[in-house]
Amino acid sequence: MAARPLLSVYSLTGDKSGETPLPAVMTAPLRPDIVQFVHTNMNKNNRQAFAVSLRAGKDVSAKSWGTGRAVARVARVGGGGTSRSGQGAFGNMCRGGRMFAPTKTWRKWNKKINITQKRYAVASALAASAIPSLVMARGHKIDQVPEIPLVMDTGIESTKKTSTAKAILASVGAFEDVEKAADSKQIRAGKGKMRNRRFTLRRGPLVIYANNDGVEQAFRNLPGVEICCVDRLNLLQLAPGGHMGRFCVWSEAAIKALDAMYGTEEGQKRIPAAAMVNADLARIINSDEIQSVVNPAKMNNVRYLRKKNAIKNSKALAMLNPYAAAARASETRAMEARVGKKAETLAKHRAVRTSKKQFKAQGKEFYAKVSAQGDVCANGFDM
Repeated sequence: MAARPLLSVYSLTGDKSGETPLPAVMTAPLRPDIVQFVHTNMNKNNRQAFAVSLRAGKDVSAKSWGTGRAVARVARVGGGGTSRSGQGAFGNMCRGGRMFAPTKTWRKWNKKINITQKRYAVASALAASAIPSLVMARGHKIDQVPEIPLVMDTGIESTKKTSTAKAILASVGAFEDVEKAADSKQIRAGKGKMRNRRFTLRRGPLVIYANNDGVEQAFRNLPGVEICCVDRLNLLQLAPGGHMGRFCVWSEAAIKALDAMYGTEEGQKRIPAAAMVNADLARIINSDEIQSVVNPAKMNNVRYLRKKNAIKNSKALAMLNPYAAAARASETRAMEARVGKKAETLAKHRAVRTSKKQFKAQGKEFYAKVSAQGDVCANGFDM
């Protein structure tokens, strides 16, 4: 919305000639989603019906060969003596065949849109046209324009000469946007240049009037400039491409007519209400009223420790099986103790073996003596 509730009215020479209150509809909530949706569907109603020829892909005589020949049952061109004979035809998978689901002119081209949605979109587009930042974001050159929205004296509706219209726009700094649109004219890329859409052009100012006393004839030939009656506001003009923020030049009579069109009385269009009066969530949450009743921030958040492998980690094993950890620690201590007593243990074992060897010669001597007695039955049974 404008920064102040009163709008300045400028004469045809660019001087301030009066003031007028800001229309209430220009305080409507901005809903780019609704504007984009309505614009997309409205723009589809300008389409021209198209379809392929009914005979496309079917101008050849073809018939299926049937089954039993180990080929597909698709229709095939008859005859002989040419490479075309025997080739598949008609099907969308065949070379030279028709497309799948051929387009028809009796397709449902038009799109129905809820009237409430259309009115909401127009109200949002009008509100956006009163915000200088959104107008500049659309690419309009309004650096020299004294005020947005720009309201001109009702005498602009009686302008009949294009030269006068240029002088009026130049007096309020709006002709720079017209020159921007004129400089943007270039040949369209693609085949549209051969279909009566040869040039593309950026949008310039939108002149909105209440009564046509010659204003259409004066402004219609300026590049990029469009003219619209306030009784027939069109979203396709207020938000070209579905982008809000069109630079609008209002006549004083047209800007006053908005208050008669939008309001709460019978016969008037309802002004949409915003879902939130204040959309600054950060300011709402941090306000004293909210912070006084909410719970304080919890700083000691619970930290979950990383899971550890009990097979590799002795502390984790001790939590699961204290005895296993103790046994492992005992075995470790025993291993460390054995490392220092290795030589002593070996010497002890070797001493035992050496002590056993000292009786080995005596045992051999005893065995030899006993073996020397001979056979017990050598002398018969005499003792």
